[in-house]
Amino acid sequence: MRHLHTLQLPRISVLVTNSLVILLCLAFANGQTAGNDEAAAPFAQNMNKYPGLFPAFGRLIEKIQHDVSFPSPRRESRLLPLLPESTVFYAAIPNYGDASHRALAIFQQELKQSAVLHDWWYGEVAKGEPGPEPYLEQFYQFSQYLGDEIVVSGSTDGVRDPRLLILAELRKPGLKEFLQRSIKGLPLKDLSGSTGSPVRVLDVRELATAKDTAGQHNLVLLVRSDFVIAALDVPTLRAFNTQLDRKTRQFASTPFGQRLAHAYDDSVTVLGAADLQSILKQIGPLPQNQQVLQRTGFADSKYAIWDHTTVAGQSISQMELSFVGPRHGVASWLAAPGPMGSLEFASPKAILVVTTLLKDPAQIFDDVRDLSTASNPNGFAAVEQTERGLNLDLKPDLFSLLGGEITLEMDRLTPPNPAWRIILKVKDASHLQATLNTLFAQAPVKPQQYQRDGQTYYALHIPSGQRTQEIAYAFTDGYLVVASSQDSVEEAIRMRHDGNSLAKSAQFLAAIPPGPLSQMSALLYEDPVAIAALSMQRASPEMAEMFSQQTTATSPVLISAYGEENAIREVSRNPGFDAGATLVVAAIAIPNLLRARIAANEASAASNIRTANTAQVSYAASYPERGFARSLSALGSGPLGGNPSPDHAMMIDSTLGNENCTAGAWCEKSGFRFSMTAVCKIKVKTKTKTCEDYVIVATPVSSSTGLNNFCSTSDANLHAISGPPLTTPISVAECQSWPMLQESNLSLAK
Repeated sequence: MRHLHTLQLPRISVLVTNSLVILLCLAFANGQTAGNDEAAAPFAQNMNKYPGLFPAFGRLIEKIQHDVSFPSPRRESRLLPLLPESTVFYAAIPNYGDASHRALAIFQQELKQSAVLHDWWYGEVAKGEPGPEPYLEQFYQFSQYLGDEIVVSGSTDGVRDPRLLILAELRKPGLKEFLQRSIKGLPLKDLSGSTGSPVRVLDVRELATAKDTAGQHNLVLLVRSDFVIAALDVPTLRAFNTQLDRKTRQFASTPFGQRLAHAYDDSVTVLGAADLQSILKQIGPLPQNQQVLQRTGFADSKYAIWDHTTVAGQSISQMELSFVGPRHGVASWLAAPGPMGSLEFASPKAILVVTTLLKDPAQIFDDVRDLSTASNPNGFAAVEQTERGLNLDLKPDLFSLLGGEITLEMDRLTPPNPAWRIILKVKDASHLQATLNTLFAQAPVKPQQYQRDGQTYYALHIPSGQRTQEIAYAFTDGYLVVASSQDSVEEAIRMRHDGNSLAKSAQFLAAIPPGPLSQMSALLYEDPVAIAALSMQRASPEMAEMFSQQTTATSPVLISAYGEENAIREVSRNPGFDAGATLVVAAIAIPNLLRARIAANEASAASNIRTANTAQVSYAASYPERGFARSLSALGSGPLGGNPSPDHAMMIDSTLGNENCTAGAWCEKSGFRFSMTAVCKIKVKTKTKTCEDYVIVATPVSSSTGLNNFCSTSDANLHAISGPPLTTPISVAECQSWPMLQESNLSLAK
């Protein structure tokens, strides 16, 4: 099924635009970590401080969309035939260097023309320090050495773990020298964290004598006169270099290579694929009692292919999961494409609609029973016991009565009154109502029946705490409509009769793929701004509010799926790029990146406490008459430098050991505030004050920079407790009462 060239879609600049907006949103969060009360609501504070900032983002997006030219789709790959014959993973992307450079230029121009963007960027983000511009410029310079395509592949070569290869054509000489200059100053850590350079750059002569560093996961780059190649070990690089010299092309003749070449026939910008059959063979035969994969039908998976293309300014993305034969088991549950009448009950104002056409629900029930009893003969015993207790046979009394079409609609998700609908295709409404009557006869809550305009409705009122939840339903025109209220059920039936449903709305009709793709097996339709606000709610209510107030008209997102005899396909498209699409990407990325930042902050805080513990031991040994240091400033350096002394031992860095970090005072570093106090006594004989214990505590600047508080005392054990940031230091006894943190469990950000 390759009818995608018929789609009429505007060109979208997804990659660079979304990346830049996410960068701005992250900077929006990162710029607000000052240790004051305003840090509790960074996004709201920015919006109040810089009115018009969000519209400025929108104008920036529009300019990037209009002015950035992206790489053209490719109809063939010169790199594909060069790969090892045993390749099982494949990914190909275009060289985005020019596009990213143009987007950066537009951003810099906007900083000059937009006062609010300029004031926010230099007032809250850059603050006199270099921003991302130097790194993006270096990326652009690197891209100028490369050809139009970069390929990442994984090959088995008889080993269980695929060997990584990254391959690109070389456009001009000088790359080796550029890379060697660029990696100077990088931390001497390899990818596993061990000491050693993270990147090794070799030419062909050096590769012949290069040694593989066992135990280190270095990225090794080979710069030839025609290609640049990267791998994680020297043997893989050396073997592939030999293959290139021999000019072998076996991969192009393999079934997987031919399938990838076929994907290029319709042009692609980005392509990803996996040879699932080869991967499954690497796993080996499954034990007799663990053949669930076989029974599900996914053991017959052949290829997973995803591609994105732009044809005549039209953007298309599709996924294909193919099988070696006709789909069976769970893999066959998705029915063939067909009409979706249930969408005539859905509202055009819905924020999320999911519709699926399934094959016979009774057969699905049998498949589930077979899977449950495959390894455990009693796996379905609980269901059978429930059937006896209810005096029902679920297959003939429930699943055989359903038609296999299901729609879930969400209109509002915010508690305590979420609004939703479920619409089910029904074969025998009277029999299904009899089944429901049997169930209600044994339930504590009975439905109330009423008539309106000749239609019968049922409503249940379910006590829940101090309020009552309502669920209503009705049978009409071969469907069962269930909703969160009586009004919602009545509205669904009115929309169908009046022709005002989602299925008839202009936005929905414009989003449906034309021609042979117009009938689908499943679809997901959503309002991107509403979904973005929901995704952001837990990470930042302020950002969620900002998204929900976004007033620019946004286009809906539609993802469609198609069940074919030997494949399942998915096509996604967005009719026009707008701020909503960017917000969805940002809403997914920002919470994860914020969590990553929190994890890094907490790891840094724990490391700083351990450093202070080590410094305290050295201090007590150097100045026994003092015992432990009284403050962080005593462990640091003095305002004028000088030599180590009991008042300024010069054992920790000046960020935490400056003259302002006195006993009980807070000093900030990497999103945390630190304070140290000591427990001291005056010795009677010497009349000197000796400190016998101490406590150092680290607390987040705000909930957006950390989720846990840390502390330690002279026993050097690290303690942690989750909760809001502390406002005052704690005692030695209080610290020791906190749960002790094991080194292996320092993965705190959830």
